[in-house]
Amino acid sequence: MTPFFPSWRCCAVAGLLILAAGCRTAQPQSHKLGRVAANAVTLNTVTFTNHIDPALLQPPDELFTLGPGDKLEIELIGEPLSRTETVVGPDGKIYFELLSGIDVWGQTLAQARAQIEGELSKYIRREPKVSLVLRDVESKRIWVLGRVQAPGLYVMTAPMTLLEAISMAGGTMSLTSFRDQAAAGVSVELADLWHSFVIRQGKLLPVDFGRLYEEGDLSQNIYLQPDDFIYFPSATASDVYVLGAVTQPQPVPYTEGLTVAGAIASAFGTTKGAYLHHVAVVRGSLSQPQITIVDYKEVIRGKAPDLALQPHDIVYVPYSPYRYLEHYAEIIVNTFVSAAAINAGSAAVIKQPTGGAGVFIPVGSGVQVVPPASPPPVSQ
Repeated sequence: MTPFFPSWRCCAVAGLLILAAGCRTAQPQSHKLGRVAANAVTLNTVTFTNHIDPALLQPPDELFTLGPGDKLEIELIGEPLSRTETVVGPDGKIYFELLSGIDVWGQTLAQARAQIEGELSKYIRREPKVSLVLRDVESKRIWVLGRVQAPGLYVMTAPMTLLEAISMAGGTMSLTSFRDQAAAGVSVELADLWHSFVIRQGKLLPVDFGRLYEEGDLSQNIYLQPDDFIYFPSATASDVYVLGAVTQPQPVPYTEGLTVAGAIASAFGTTKGAYLHHVAVVRGSLSQPQITIVDYKEVIRGKAPDLALQPHDIVYVPYSPYRYLEHYAEIIVNTFVSAAAINAGSAAVIKQPTGGAGVFIPVGSGVQVVPPASPPPVSQ
């Protein structure tokens, strides 16, 4: 099985990410997570609820800025023969007439026009007037990957909401049965809405895809920004994700009766320096994660009951004790989404080794492609 998480070092770095927009409120609950041994005590579970920042629901008011790949039409007014099309190069520069190269990366059309006129005035006696028209946009893109009909990169030519972006990708994948042609088909969602997410500049946005899709709650339909990363994992996979201070962070296939100890063993055990008293199990949606702390040190000593897991649980082994449970939950969730983004981005790049733009990883996105780790050698 190909490792889901390339290396524990990558996950540890990703775990330092702090959740961006929204705040969290803790709602303590007391109930068991999964099935535990007959002599087990009731485990305390804390649920955190994300709240959407109202600012995320407003269209951006910033003016469009140029970037590499954008196509421009430039004309010196009064000289029709000067009309030409040019593309903003990878270095952010454009070339026109006698100008050796003007850096327009990050500039609005008005700023770029003023700069071109200023440079032309060095060579033309009369005050130059320039017409600058944006013909095509290539610099503003978003990722839509996972269980959608057409995963890939999509250009943002105007303010775009989350639902509009998903629609451009053909919507989420579903399995529909039309056994009765007279009745509507029965659709089975193939995307795991509870673990779907949006990452912006390396940070998770508090979007509840379950509420957005199943309840039609438009309070979750945020406006996107360039380089946002949208991912829909598979609902048919039944893995448990083991992260943090383990030898090989990876998904572990779920089997009936799988426990925390079994999941950690499937990740080749813990690493040196792992803090075993605060192993966490995160369950539920990413927008409302439930976290339970297991004293794994006592479990392996036989002094505490092990915890039975469920599909899609996240098991996290820390390097140090947590101080604030809320912050601990943020680290775990961000580690999971960052690793998922790395894996999805790597797979997309591998599928398109030649030709076309493929899938690029934007600078400053916080996502990097790391070769997958190999299983540790078996001692003889």
